Amino acid sequence: MSTLNEAQRPFDIAMVVIAALSWGTIGVAVGWLYRLTETNSLSIGFLRLLLSAPVLLITARMLAGPQAFRIKPRHRWVLALIGSAFAGYQVAYFAAIPYLGVAAAVLINICSAPIFTALLARAFLGERLRPSTGLAIGGAVIGAGLLAGGAPQVQSTNDLLVGAALALTAGFSYSLVVLGARLVAADYHPVVPVALSFTLGALLLLPVALSTGLAIDYPPLGWLVLGYLSVVPTALAYALYVRGMRTVRATTAATISLLEPLGSALLAMILLGERFTATGIVGAVLLVASIAIIARR
Repeated sequence: MSTLNEAQRPFDIAMVVIAALSWGTIGVAVGWLYRLTETNSLSIGFLRLLLSAPVLLITARMLAGPQAFRIKPRHRWVLALIGSAFAGYQVAYFAAIPYLGVAAAVLINICSAPIFTALLARAFLGERLRPSTGLAIGGAVIGAGLLAGGAPQVQSTNDLLVGAALALTAGFSYSLVVLGARLVAADYHPVVPVALSFTLGALLLLPVALSTGLAIDYPPLGWLVLGYLSVVPTALAYALYVRGMRTVRATTAATISLLEPLGSALLAMILLGERFTATGIVGAVLLVASIAIIARR
């Protein structure tokens, strides 16, 4: 990782940007799957984890070497938490899309994660919550409410409540992933917890997916989209991100990460024809601005 006195290399910054933009395509890819065939969030989440796990395990072995998967006993429960939280994140995130649309679901999900992370870090890790961060959290909450209410895909109050709850559940689950990763970050290569969490998540979702009816009848284009989800915004993106973070500062990376929800919302508008009402636009701007403050802090 970089230090304050080390110059940030443009090539490394570019790799972090590419990783963030590729993560922003996940919601649109899932939106396409819903339009291509009859499927459900549990099946999509499970198949993404299942197909990603071997690629990530191989990537982790290549980047971290022979010691990659020698896990200390005290960290096993942390990795179990990360895997469980990531499985819940996948399902809740993908389930929110039919209710809110891709753009609103992605923005609420991704932008709520730093809020939950800041609050949980304050409660369990003793990290200081700055006054500006507290104000930003309040602004983000208001922005998320306006955004969800202004999403034109919402057909009823029930859809609004269910979709918002699912998106916030995804954000909370991802905050647990972040906190868990912080606890083990000093002892492992950054890709190792990701690879293990995807593998464990797939194992946890397998019996649930089989018992509830696993959807595997996808057209060739559907399997192509699933393959894309498993490789490009997963193994490739994490490898690029970790490589770029050699000289990119954490503040820079946090700011660049805002490209993910913004890029996803823009792609949803261009490729899926989604649009926001005026209220939704105000909410999106307020939400992103609030998260930008939190990211820089």
